[in-house]
Amino acid sequence: MGHTSLEKIIALQRNPANIRNLCILAHVDHGKTTLADCLVASNGIISNRLAGKLRYLDSREDEQIRGITMKSSAISLLYKEYLLNLIDSPGHVDFSSEVSTAVRLCDGAIVVIDAVEGVCPQTQVVLRQAWLENIRPVLVVNKMDRLITELKLTSQEAYIHLQKILEQVNAVTGTLFTSKVLEERAEKEKEEKEEKESEASGGDQVYDWSAGLEETDDSHLYFSPDQGNVVFASAIDGWDSGMAQFAHIYSQRMGIRAEVLLKTLWGDFYLNAKAKKIMKGAQNTFVLIIPPQNSWAEDKEKVEKMVTSLGVKLMARDSRHSDPKVLLSAICSQWLPVSQAVLSMVCEKLPSPLDMAAERVEKLMSVGARRFDSLPKETQELKQAFLQCSSEENAPVIVFVSKMFAVDTKALPQNKQRPLTQEEIAQRRELARQRHADRLAANQQAENQDALSLCLSAQMESLAVKEPKLEEDEGTKETFVAFARVYSGVVKRGQRMFVLGPKFDPTQALSMLSEGCSASDALPAVPHLSCCSMESLYLLMGRELEGLEEVPSGNILGIGGLEECVLKSATLSTSPACPPFTPLNFEAAAIVRVAIEPKHPSEMPKLVHGMRLLNQADPCAEVLIQETGEHVLVTAGEVHLQRCLDDLRDRFAKIEISASKPIIPFRETVVRPPKVDMVNEEVGKQQKVAIIHQVKEVSQGRLSDTLHVDSSGLVTLTTPNRLATVAVRAIPLPQDVTRLLEDSSELIRTLEQLNMSLREGRRIDVSPRTLEAITELKSQLESLLQGRKWRNTVERIWAFGPRRYGPNILLNSVEGYHRPSVWQCLVKGERSGEAPVVRDFDNSIVSGFQLATLSGPMCEEPLMGVCFSVEQWDIQSSSEPQHQDSVEEDSASHEASGDGTSTAEGTSETSAQAEGITAGPSQAKRRTEAGSVDCYGPVSGQLIAAMKDACRHAFQAQPQRLMAAMYTCEIMATAEVLGRVYGVLGKREGRVLHEEMKEGTDMFIIKAILPVAESFGFADEIRKRTSGLASPQLVFSHWEVISSDPYWVPTTEEEYLHFGEKADSANQALKYMNAVRRRKGLYVEEKIVEHAEKQRTLSKNK
Repeated sequence: MGHTSLEKIIALQRNPANIRNLCILAHVDHGKTTLADCLVASNGIISNRLAGKLRYLDSREDEQIRGITMKSSAISLLYKEYLLNLIDSPGHVDFSSEVSTAVRLCDGAIVVIDAVEGVCPQTQVVLRQAWLENIRPVLVVNKMDRLITELKLTSQEAYIHLQKILEQVNAVTGTLFTSKVLEERAEKEKEEKEEKESEASGGDQVYDWSAGLEETDDSHLYFSPDQGNVVFASAIDGWDSGMAQFAHIYSQRMGIRAEVLLKTLWGDFYLNAKAKKIMKGAQNTFVLIIPPQNSWAEDKEKVEKMVTSLGVKLMARDSRHSDPKVLLSAICSQWLPVSQAVLSMVCEKLPSPLDMAAERVEKLMSVGARRFDSLPKETQELKQAFLQCSSEENAPVIVFVSKMFAVDTKALPQNKQRPLTQEEIAQRRELARQRHADRLAANQQAENQDALSLCLSAQMESLAVKEPKLEEDEGTKETFVAFARVYSGVVKRGQRMFVLGPKFDPTQALSMLSEGCSASDALPAVPHLSCCSMESLYLLMGRELEGLEEVPSGNILGIGGLEECVLKSATLSTSPACPPFTPLNFEAAAIVRVAIEPKHPSEMPKLVHGMRLLNQADPCAEVLIQETGEHVLVTAGEVHLQRCLDDLRDRFAKIEISASKPIIPFRETVVRPPKVDMVNEEVGKQQKVAIIHQVKEVSQGRLSDTLHVDSSGLVTLTTPNRLATVAVRAIPLPQDVTRLLEDSSELIRTLEQLNMSLREGRRIDVSPRTLEAITELKSQLESLLQGRKWRNTVERIWAFGPRRYGPNILLNSVEGYHRPSVWQCLVKGERSGEAPVVRDFDNSIVSGFQLATLSGPMCEEPLMGVCFSVEQWDIQSSSEPQHQDSVEEDSASHEASGDGTSTAEGTSETSAQAEGITAGPSQAKRRTEAGSVDCYGPVSGQLIAAMKDACRHAFQAQPQRLMAAMYTCEIMATAEVLGRVYGVLGKREGRVLHEEMKEGTDMFIIKAILPVAESFGFADEIRKRTSGLASPQLVFSHWEVISSDPYWVPTTEEEYLHFGEKADSANQALKYMNAVRRRKGLYVEEKIVEHAEKQRTLSKNK
């Protein structure tokens, strides 16, 4: 980068009013990186002829090979007196986490749409992400050349086509806006209702039926060329249909003001050339901007005249070219450069860091259940620092790191080779001459010595010198740079700052730290607070980094030296009053898992180190070590998985690795007893009872003395020491309830944290919005759980699971036990009557439920959509002597095992009385201590195990089913290959939901659902079968119950032929279940010899 432009960028960084932080968002292959190339070329960083072909911001080798962007890259550009910090983001759904990291740091976005394909699934996703982060978008309709050269549309047809695209985009924006207005309206109505209830009002009340949409001004939200927030362009050819340029041309020719023309070039207006007036009518002025395709190719004289009048220099090879696209590109790229139109729109329409909305600031600073006005006064004062974007010396420094990315150490500015001065060149020349003279002298001496020994010694010496260098190079190959933005203050090199963890509480920190303390002071240990040093600051320039001494507020930068302090993202500040920012919104869920191991076991430490680096470098990837000792990598999709494996092999671990087949996630559930079996024959009542009795017999065969299963599915289980009995029933939850619990997992986690704080006696100020969300969740559950079976269920919820926030419910149906409700945070102030008391070992029941729901009995996968109702829970009071005479107690219980529970009770009571007679003060004291720690002793542990087993047996007493993870699959294909697409979907158990033809094109959009288990290799297969004419987009959608029963066994000959061992159609659920059990090392019931027919040779029986 030139020295002058770097100095200019540093100067512009101090003027936040002229800074624009923006990212480019779009569906995959809509032309984001190509547009970024055009903008980069406008600054002279790359050649104009290479723009669109070089893909400058795709610096990875696999990005260039695949032709898609896989990571966010930033570059600083100059336009007039503006500094533009541009971030190019991926469009592939597997890398949507990179989009989240880019959107958080920006104030505006360029949304790119293909003029032929229009609004695609990922376009809607990025518009929603921009909306959630409160950033303002502008629109670039790209690939306009395809309308002219491929679709061969007339000017009027092209105008109608573009109008429909804008309507689609505005429909998405309108939906987001309407949902926000209705939400605000609901909050306002609730406040008004509370006010009216407090005031006794008489007379008739009139209800306001308006939704609030009429009064709200939404004109600035929508995309329209007359508002100046839309550009029609062809990035690959470097031109745009510039409204401003055409308005200027026609204003000079017609004598009409350019401002009037700019407003009337789009819409139902047309230009009357004779009257030189703008008229209202069905025709359109915009057709003047889109010339018909024939004029570019056929009429050579017209082209020459046009070139002369426009003052464009046309090369001879372009004018002779037979392809009209080349001619179109050569003329328009010089006459209407796309970079000028896009950059001027960005500078005019997108906000600067000074224009940050107060609503966005409060949203960033309000973490979890905390509301902004409940934060400490010092924290609330930081809001002004955000809004002012001040770069004063006394302003608090606030920085947000959205991700960490790995950079080759050689690419750092301090390690790059700089150009030599004339003095240094002369000095090196002299050194080279001296070295050459020494070599000649050494050669003359070598003639008198043994040449072989000299050669060997020289080789040994060189090896001894080079080996440690190679190891050192390998160890320092990659370094981490933080991708960050300064929101307030000035970040200086070497400055010490606080690193605020996601659970950091500023209230607690301010109470523990002295006023005016800084990160460089000796500080007491504060939870989730650490200190770091800004070792180096970088200006991000795409593939290059430039060193900086300081960075003022409002700028995007890279920070070196944070790899030990920051894992993926973090908030940095000089003030301990600053709260951590809200976590990033990731659209794609990490669902594809593989187990990884090194080819050579001795290289396991390198693999562990490499996976730790990969976990830090990728915002979405997760690295886990399972109980079995497997190192598991979790990614968002197949392409993301391949990239992570390549990174691990080539960059981070630098060893040969072997990855397992993808580990498919499943869920286990129970369903209502089916009315028909696999062959659609009615299941009789006797058969249902027989199945339950079969489960009962199997269970009693293992634990006949402690387990009892009745015909209704109630499982009663007693602990081995006969001190506790639990009775549990498993009930399937309605599908809507399961979906609601799954969608509300974060809210349930917040609810659990609030309940934990109440149990510990801590008070937390909860935001009204969080309380409203919890109240809404409760009311939704009450409305969905209707009927006699679910009466008063919501109030009796004991816990959610697994991990205390999953889609399963533990229900308290124990008579006479009224424990505190999980909704106790909604109860206001004082309570009337007696407060509910928690029984001893209450937590053991919950822990057993959590363990049971974490790994089910079918194939040790988590449960989903199951309600466990605890209908009996008895604990006998004679548990004190257990710790004292354990040997005698055990022998007594074994002797009395035939007499039942009452005998065991009598034995323990008698021994207790005998002890009471002879016990001295010291023994009594010891017995009291033993009783006080009993909740941590064997009783609690046995109760946990008993509860877990009871839940598992109750689950097995019901019809069991497997649930598969499902992808939503959107495929764009032409009519010729539609049949092949359906063939591939049918082969992989896919189900087509609907298909529709895209207006104005020959493309069909097919929406289907596909099991994740069948999705691997799907994209490659569909491309091969359709010769690249169809491209699928897979996004995780939901969990779906597999209808077939994995335990169903054919009983008749007809059933055996259709569904037996050698049948054409396999039991899909059984196949999946056995595959998971086999992978986990569990028992699988299968024949070792499948085909035992006698072998016959060809020579026999001739």
